[in-house]
Amino acid sequence: MTPTLVRHHRQAEPSAPVDTGSRARDWAEIQERMLAPLYEAVYRRLEVGPATRMLSLGCGSGLALLIAAGRGARVTGVDADPERLALARVRLLPGPEGEGGPAAAEPQLLESLPATAAAGSPCNLITAFTPIGCSAGDGDELVRALGAAVPMAGRGSTVVLTGWGPPERCATDAVLQVATRLAEGPDVPRGARRDDLENVAFRSGLKPDGSGRVACPFGYADLDSAVRGLLSTRLFDAAVRATDRSQVEKEVAEALHPHLRRDGTVWMPNVFRYLVCTT
Repeated sequence: MTPTLVRHHRQAEPSAPVDTGSRARDWAEIQERMLAPLYEAVYRRLEVGPATRMLSLGCGSGLALLIAAGRGARVTGVDADPERLALARVRLLPGPEGEGGPAAAEPQLLESLPATAAAGSPCNLITAFTPIGCSAGDGDELVRALGAAVPMAGRGSTVVLTGWGPPERCATDAVLQVATRLAEGPDVPRGARRDDLENVAFRSGLKPDGSGRVACPFGYADLDSAVRGLLSTRLFDAAVRATDRSQVEKEVAEALHPHLRRDGTVWMPNVFRYLVCTT
């Protein structure tokens, strides 16, 4: 699936603090679809369908859940961001005007995991589609999330971890370096290591059982959409706190210029890696 180029303009004061509602909409309307090829590749490999009971960690505004539910899976999504979850509910749950609601059993959308799994219905697939390898400590955060999630799965269940590919295969890497430089200084390295996912699996008591790489180009209709989409990832939040939003937007736009095409669109090839594990 090739990302659709999306034009999305919204006026905002450059120096205003982060507007989580606007950022959540930018994620849902611009950025989330960039990872759709990753979702599709994993679901094809694992033959996700009616027998699948999936728990999605960091489900965002629900696109990965929607695709899985469209294949017949029963899905549960967890995300600590209430703004993104609200958008997921619109996408996935039946409403008064009939919007949302895929054909599969009604999804569950949670801000945190329950203390114990629902009796008789453990999940058999856990997905962590938020790629690690961009910010300090993101692997530690994933280990903590898996510590709560893995007990919800039956023995021998599948867990999928995802990460950014090598920096030389990810054109967006140079843009993401803006976040690190502004938040932590120019001498702090970033970029996914080859064994990041294996380390998380080992620390979480999981057994690696295969991996794959997926091309996920980031394509935007214009520079404004690209800046909004990238800032919606939350990867630039520390940079905004350390400086201000207008400075971050300016430097992100400058970093995007090498990827600006003659027709005004922005195109950045990227490769993401996933690791399939068992509990």
